[in-house]
Amino acid sequence: MTKVTFASHPFLLGFEQLDRLVERTAKAGNDGYPPYNIEQRGETSYRVTLAVAGFGEPDLSITLENNQLVIRGRQSDEGDDRVFLHRGIAARQFQRSFVLADGVEVSGAALENGLLHVDLERAQPEAIVRTIAINGRKS
Repeated sequence: MTKVTFASHPFLLGFEQLDRLVERTAKAGNDGYPPYNIEQRGETSYRVTLAVAGFGEPDLSITLENNQLVIRGRQSDEGDDRVFLHRGIAARQFQRSFVLADGVEVSGAALENGLLHVDLERAQPEAIVRTIAINGRKS
């Protein structure tokens, strides 16, 4: 049986890469840590906010790899001489990825009150109208 995808629709030409991207994203089952929000802050701006309590700036890295925003966190084990009677605060590493559309750029990042904010901006493309000449056949 052939798998039918949205990119196989006859009106969608050249969207095979988008179809593969959706499939890859669906398979990347994140465990939900850290929790995050995505908000639209304007017509062309977005903000991704991750709850990263306990992580400092040196513990976090933000990279852009092939239109994929990758946020990683790794806490250093400082003070191995500490003895915990109860350890309820997560101290684990994480990696959270977001696929960005063409034209979406990271405009900044800030860490405040245990929240990491990554601001995104989508460039407005110019509307281009092209007339295509029709070449007639000579018989």
